[in-house]
Amino acid sequence: MKKILTMMALAALTMSVQAKVKLPHLIGDNMVLQQQADVRLWGWADPMREVKVTCSWSKEVVRTRPHSDGKWMVHVKTPVASYEPLSITFDDGEPVTIHNVLAGEVWVCAGQSNMEMPVKGFWMCPVQDYNQVVIDAKNHQGVRSVKIPSIMRAEPQDDAQCEWRECSPKTVGEFSATGYFFARTMHTALDVPIGLIEANKGGSRVESWLTKENLEKYTDDPTDSVEICKKWAQWDYHRSLLWGNGTFNPILNFTVKGILYYQGCSNVGDPGDQYSKRMKLLVEQWREQFGLGEIPFYFVQIAPYRYDDDDNAISGALLREQQFKASQIIPNSSLVCINDLVYPYETTQIHPTQKRQVGERLAYTALNRDYGFEGILYQSSTYKDMLVKDDAVYIHLDNNYHTDAPFEDIQGFEVAGEDRVFHPAKAQHFWQPGGGYWDEAIKITSPEVSKPVAVRYCFKNFQIGNVKNGANLPLFPFRTDNW
Repeated sequence: MKKILTMMALAALTMSVQAKVKLPHLIGDNMVLQQQADVRLWGWADPMREVKVTCSWSKEVVRTRPHSDGKWMVHVKTPVASYEPLSITFDDGEPVTIHNVLAGEVWVCAGQSNMEMPVKGFWMCPVQDYNQVVIDAKNHQGVRSVKIPSIMRAEPQDDAQCEWRECSPKTVGEFSATGYFFARTMHTALDVPIGLIEANKGGSRVESWLTKENLEKYTDDPTDSVEICKKWAQWDYHRSLLWGNGTFNPILNFTVKGILYYQGCSNVGDPGDQYSKRMKLLVEQWREQFGLGEIPFYFVQIAPYRYDDDDNAISGALLREQQFKASQIIPNSSLVCINDLVYPYETTQIHPTQKRQVGERLAYTALNRDYGFEGILYQSSTYKDMLVKDDAVYIHLDNNYHTDAPFEDIQGFEVAGEDRVFHPAKAQHFWQPGGGYWDEAIKITSPEVSKPVAVRYCFKNFQIGNVKNGANLPLFPFRTDNW
């Protein structure tokens, strides 16, 4: 009899364990839900039991039954953003409640190491003004973050070991620096909770995040995990598919506002327009996977860095050009220029220390484009056109907000003649009476080039110019040739 009672007790315990809803780690205490949205909540449960979801802000009880594999998903409408702690209860016989949930704005922080780099910095790679950021963190407790572990998997994962973190002087050092400075600026401007989902991996290529289907259709990369590991045996961070399966796939059911992306260094050297095309492919893939429509995609142009021993090498410049092209072919996207955010001594520092301005420029973009802050100027100047007259080139810029600065000592331009040899050039503001289109321009000359045919601006791996517009944002590097 005792044995029978013991077996019955174990059976009852097993049923109780099976009855308890299991949630992905991404859905837990302290999380931020996208405000005023039809958000998705999901998990696993006994297929024989009904799952009831009750939210503290609504009297409605949402019910669903798991599929045969135990998976379930529901949609709930979230309230307007506030700092009021909310709770959600999931019940299929044994309730599970998550607490201290906030409604706000949720953004993904994707890419490679310059997005992954925390506020406390990497080894030998500090973040500027770290101590002040820690002191100020108490003013931004409405900012929260969750870091998805950077792991590789052969198959797409739907869960990851992670937990949401509240911003405080004790925790802020672990937040993505670029992501945190974005969130801090957004929090100041909007005064609502800001949630960051950090799903990134240092050294990853754009192909690291593509699905097996897209890799097979559009690339020559292997998709068998063994072959992938063989091809990139020395540099595992370059591996395609596996990082996306393990690090990004777990977040795809979460309802987000948009994606921030900082990546490109590991694709330097890619031929032709390959990078811009694959960037477009990746954005299309992510938008389809999230199923939230054409959500914003704001990304960062890679900073100056000496990729080669040759001071005149342009492999990094060509990748920046590809990023600029990507911004022109990806709908609802915008590219942030950071050509000014390196110091002259950071020629071989792949993780520049100035991260605050990177995050702020991403925030300026989002605030203008998505939150009605029309007075915020967020666009960098771009090359528009040129005219050659005698020994000088005259150029115009777009998005300059009526200002091409500095007033004197303009640096960063080069000019070449028919021999295709570029020489440092003198650049100056040009005005003359008459009011014609070319009566106001930037005039570029070099004593070594009597008959100029092409101009470049900061079109080298490491070259820092000083041209800025009325928003104090840097001119995008460019070339007028295709050599």
